[in-house]
Amino acid sequence: MPNRLNPIAKKKVLCQLECMSKDQIKNLIERRLPEAGLVDTGLKGVQLFRVTEAMPCVPAVYEPTVVAILSGTKEAVLDGEHHVYGSNKYLLCPMTLPVEAGTPLASKDDPLLGVVIALEPRMMRELTMEIETAAGGNRQSRDGVPSALALASWDRGFTQALLRLLDLLDNPVDLEVLGPGRMRELCYAVLMGEAGAAARRAFGVGNEIARTIDYLSTHLNEQVTIDDMADHVGMSRAVFHRRFKEATTMSPIQFVKSMRLNIAAMKIAEGKTVSEASWDVGYQSASQFSREFKRMYGQSPRQWAHERQPTTGEA
Repeated sequence: MPNRLNPIAKKKVLCQLECMSKDQIKNLIERRLPEAGLVDTGLKGVQLFRVTEAMPCVPAVYEPTVVAILSGTKEAVLDGEHHVYGSNKYLLCPMTLPVEAGTPLASKDDPLLGVVIALEPRMMRELTMEIETAAGGNRQSRDGVPSALALASWDRGFTQALLRLLDLLDNPVDLEVLGPGRMRELCYAVLMGEAGAAARRAFGVGNEIARTIDYLSTHLNEQVTIDDMADHVGMSRAVFHRRFKEATTMSPIQFVKSMRLNIAAMKIAEGKTVSEASWDVGYQSASQFSREFKRMYGQSPRQWAHERQPTTGEA
């Protein structure tokens, strides 16, 4: 009979294997991205990044995604709550959310290295339904109310699935043939991991809030009321308001305002005029837009635009 490892020794071996796998992923990113930047990989929705300069948190809109850090520290802020994470945790954003994101500690000597994986909604929904069916329909009811942004430990399932996915990058044929299956494996690892409750709630049965956010994201330039949102998912106004805040930490009105202002700030940073950006996100009053923008970011839109104009020599 072969000797069996005791639980402590087994845990130590698994931990060592996980660390080796993370080192392999880190080396892969360093090899493919020797300079600062964000690159597509050939796998739809998968990008590698290296950041070598500290950047304060700025407005952004996260789509359903996973962000895995191999070196350094990243920060995301949602409704005033700071989520700071490094190589010991990955971030799950299970629905479209207005956030502020930055890299406060990145430097050339200690760069931020990581992977961004966009979660394909159809695949996530199908996997969630399969998991719930296999679990006898009981898992969803046990999940409770998840946080809008969730941090999860790099368990063995996630680490191995990510390594297996990125291992395909050097061979275009492998990438084409095996890529979809490896992506499905990674999504399954996320759904079964520490942040799985947030993912299953967003993509499973009863995902009315996620569907509402999808609806809002395509109607930001329209005047959508709470009653419109509640009617869209067949809820009373009171129930919808409560469930929306449980899922996103914000009231529906706060959420819409944050989405509009974040997208406007991003458009201004990309070079649009203040009036163009405000009109694009549904503001019909320039004074209201300026007032709410300054309340949110502590600067007027024009001050924001001026500070983000590129100087000579900047990319």
